[in-house]
Amino acid sequence: MSALDNAVRGALARLGEQRFVQRLWDRDASLWKSDPDHQRIIRNSLGWLTLPHQMLEHVRDLLRFADEVRGSGYKYAVVLGMGGSSLCPDVCRLTFGTATGYLDLHVLDSTVPASVAKIESAIDVATTIFLVSSKSGSTVEPLSFYKYFYERVRQKKGGQAGDNFVAITDPGTSLERLARERRFRHIFPGQPDIGGRYSALSNFGMVPAALSGVEISALLSRAVEMASACSPRTPLLENPGVVLGALLAEANCAGRNKITFVMSAGIYSFGDWVEQLIAESTGKEGKGLVPVVREYISTPDAYGNDRVFVHMSLASEKKQMVEVRLRDLEAAGHPVVRIELADKYDLGKEFFRWEIATATVGTLLEINPFDQPNVQESKDNTNSFLAEFRSHGKLPESQPLAEFEGIKFFCGYQQEGADSSVPVPAGESGGECLARFLSQARPGDYLAILPYLELSSAHKAAVQTFRLQMRDGLRLATTVGYGPRYLHSTGQLHKGGPPSGLFILITADDKQDEAVPGEPFTFSVLKQAQALGDFEALRSRGRPVIRFHLGRNIQAGLDRISSFLKTAVAKLQQGTD
Repeated sequence: MSALDNAVRGALARLGEQRFVQRLWDRDASLWKSDPDHQRIIRNSLGWLTLPHQMLEHVRDLLRFADEVRGSGYKYAVVLGMGGSSLCPDVCRLTFGTATGYLDLHVLDSTVPASVAKIESAIDVATTIFLVSSKSGSTVEPLSFYKYFYERVRQKKGGQAGDNFVAITDPGTSLERLARERRFRHIFPGQPDIGGRYSALSNFGMVPAALSGVEISALLSRAVEMASACSPRTPLLENPGVVLGALLAEANCAGRNKITFVMSAGIYSFGDWVEQLIAESTGKEGKGLVPVVREYISTPDAYGNDRVFVHMSLASEKKQMVEVRLRDLEAAGHPVVRIELADKYDLGKEFFRWEIATATVGTLLEINPFDQPNVQESKDNTNSFLAEFRSHGKLPESQPLAEFEGIKFFCGYQQEGADSSVPVPAGESGGECLARFLSQARPGDYLAILPYLELSSAHKAAVQTFRLQMRDGLRLATTVGYGPRYLHSTGQLHKGGPPSGLFILITADDKQDEAVPGEPFTFSVLKQAQALGDFEALRSRGRPVIRFHLGRNIQAGLDRISSFLKTAVAKLQQGTD
């Protein structure tokens, strides 16, 4: 029996002594924190425990609404949301597709102008239902999306534009008031006692799923099965959520805090949802698990000793190559967790299993997994930059430290006590400058690539090349978060989690742009303000961060960064020979 196995048994024994499962279902906030302010947040965040049963009772209403919309001639549905409001709908869209006769579902969670334009070009706004999804009702991105598309619909339908809009928001929010004033087709309430990242099985996830023809009764029924398996009636050692949480927490304590997901193709997008759940829930107080998704599996020599591998596979999609590599990883001493799904609807089980596991990790790490204290920093910085734009008609922009082959280099880190504003040494190349930045990395660190670019196939391929160059050359875990969506996901981990990340932001000029109706700024300005705001938030916390600005020729710029990385990795490898 391994040391990790022994540690997990010890953790489960402690949880048993604490009556963890019973107290969890009793919503005992003292499982996580003794502070009254924390406990108030926690008590108001545990409604997800009974959500699958509750939502099953509303399935007929959701299906009736979907039939009404289909019968009215609508062909498309677009979720306008961020983070917890958009990730589950995106998982459903990519996993299940659109059933015959149902609405073609799209998700907009990017302020990059090209992303907004891509959605608009894929739909007919007159026959589209827009789902304005925001728990707080005040999130800047979905409200900006709403303003843009409401104006587009109004131009075609005049005073009837509200028929094309649905609000999904908590009761009493400003969005709910707006929906009543503009006579939205429907308002679906959120549950105030459920946080955004735990709301997958609520209206935020199930309304879009119903419109696209997902069998939501099957999804929710599977979640009910998992809820029963994770209840106090199940012996602790057989509780699938608690046992998983204990393993992840103890692996973290042993230095293995990079939870690396290896996913079957048919459920690949589930990694994006679980990434937010884990990162935003555990990344605080200098602690946290680092979820690694969409990083292709390799041989053991590509990894450091900081990994746990989670293989989530569909029974119909087993691949021999993946199995061989997993066995090699196990033989090399890496823990491997295997979760097999009978079919795609077993994702209902997995939404709930991972929520229980994350709550368990929170108890064992003594953190509150239901708040997000550092998310507000980047929002405040964004608002400050936008206020500057309102006053002066432009965003404040620092001077780049250097420019390499048309790529501007901005730096927000200190190295060996030197101020980051010190000019780049004369004659230094882009690769050498990047090597200087990456030389700060130590075993167990991770590299986060944060592109504020359209999620196109070409951009994704280039970024995947970056991460494999760094992983295979430096044996460091890599993550990718497209801005600004990552601000509502892994952004909490970046700023509140362990100080083991190095951050590479990539920005670019936009070839096209669109105004946000009723605002003095455009989508391009909003996107730039968000990138600058997060750069400042990371810099002010002493996180090593650089930014490359590509100009207008994005693909050429990405190719140059790849060349810089190749040089940087080779230089660092030479230094360790």
